[in-house]
Amino acid sequence: MKLRNVLLASAMMALPMVTANAQPVTGLYVGAGLGANFMQRETFQPPGGPSGNLRVDIGPAAVVSLGYGFGNGFRAEIEGNYRQNSGMNNPQGYGIPANGGGNEQKAGGMVNVLYDFVGLVPMVQPYIGAGVGYEAVIEQNLHITGLGGAPSAIAANRTKGSFGYQAILGAAMPIVGMPGLSLTAEYRFMGLAGTRNYPLAGGATGSLAASSDYNHAVLIGMRYEFGVAPPPAPAPMPVADMGAKTFLVFFDWDKADLTSRGEAIVKDAATYSTHTQYTRIDVDGNTDTSGTPQYNMGLSERRARVVAGELVRDGVPQSAISMHAYGETKLLVPTGDGVREPQNRRVEIVFH
Repeated sequence: MKLRNVLLASAMMALPMVTANAQPVTGLYVGAGLGANFMQRETFQPPGGPSGNLRVDIGPAAVVSLGYGFGNGFRAEIEGNYRQNSGMNNPQGYGIPANGGGNEQKAGGMVNVLYDFVGLVPMVQPYIGAGVGYEAVIEQNLHITGLGGAPSAIAANRTKGSFGYQAILGAAMPIVGMPGLSLTAEYRFMGLAGTRNYPLAGGATGSLAASSDYNHAVLIGMRYEFGVAPPPAPAPMPVADMGAKTFLVFFDWDKADLTSRGEAIVKDAATYSTHTQYTRIDVDGNTDTSGTPQYNMGLSERRARVVAGELVRDGVPQSAISMHAYGETKLLVPTGDGVREPQNRRVEIVFH
């Protein structure tokens, strides 16, 4: 694959898009990224000769992942990756003139732990992460010649495995009108531990030792979170409606998942919708006053999304639902700041 094709594909994926406010990842997600791998000079030691290093050209890199977000900024994922670099030449450090060539491919898997910085930057969600795993490294037509009295080192199409580790720095930008879909941009540093020894080709004795394998990948990609409901509509001014039927769904402290009692109340509301006439159903998320107002606004939105999603699964048309997030601005029980009041941790399902 030509590098220019990789960069063109990455640029197409990065076309400007209007983004939405980022929220913590909750539940299952998949991701993919495509870009370029910048490999540092790698050290090689031929049998009977000194060690030196080879220059490596920029090559393509690709990553796919399957992960789970815990709703509090933390995520865990498994990753499959591929990198390819050619043009291994310009030997240095051997003390005498030498020639070299070949290319290197890496394919493997990692287990990563990541943390999203929610609310740090509007419409963008920066994140960091780290991972460990195993990489299979294929040296293709690798050769180092012209080392004086030392034998030529040729390791053709040999594969060795190595423990790998990486650090991740990235940002996700949710796309308006496509719930759950985000554009991602990442930098990944990956290193391989230890030394890989490649038996020489052509019946030669000894082995070629490879070490100091460090990689810098720049990736553009997409991430899709399953089960994300459409964002709530802007909260309207409260209007008194004495004839409205209301169901209250309460939540545990700092939680946005339904309890068994909450699921039963949502089901009751869905059943009620089949026996009454209504013009719309408001799903209003609320919190108590513990936590910051900004965090509580996001928490109330997640609660509203969960209830709205459960109503849809219970048969309520999604087009009939209007979601709102009020945070700590509409307390059922007035309290001071920082108070954990169970009656305020609720979603109101209101039939109009």
